[in-house]
Amino acid sequence: MAIFGSKRDITTFTGISRELVEDVASQDIGYYKIVLKDTPVNIYGEATSKYYIGPVLLNCLIERGDREYDKQDFGIQTKRIVTFRFMKYHLIKANVVPEAGDVVMYNESYYQVDGVNENQLILGKDSDYAYEQGLENFGNSFSVIVSTHLTSPDALGITQQKL
Repeated sequence: MAIFGSKRDITTFTGISRELVEDVASQDIGYYKIVLKDTPVNIYGEATSKYYIGPVLLNCLIERGDREYDKQDFGIQTKRIVTFRFMKYHLIKANVVPEAGDVVMYNESYYQVDGVNENQLILGKDSDYAYEQGLENFGNSFSVIVSTHLTSPDALGITQQKL
């Protein structure tokens, strides 16, 4: 039987983490959620134009990779890998489920989501998957980590109008 990681412990962890992410780090991004039902595909299953909902403003921690420059026939292409770390609490509150193909706007740059990883569990337990009686009140999935790459807003069909 578990002793630590109860709902009370999780509330304490969440409160401290929220304060750190919201008040100390205070990094905000705009999250664009792709709408698959409104995005038409061709006979190959490819979408030439995509439709997004958003942006939804979310707090997160950001791990920025270095910019790399690749010289090609049509000019220089900038590459950058960025990892965004969200508290699951913030995603639930904003009603956002990250998926590959979504877009994150950060510092006037757009990053397309390549992968989503949700494996940070409090005390290694997930209350949604309690196989023993009494463990459904212990542990919790705590964060969602999203890996992205820099992309052009023109390729996404997201352009901002300047007045």
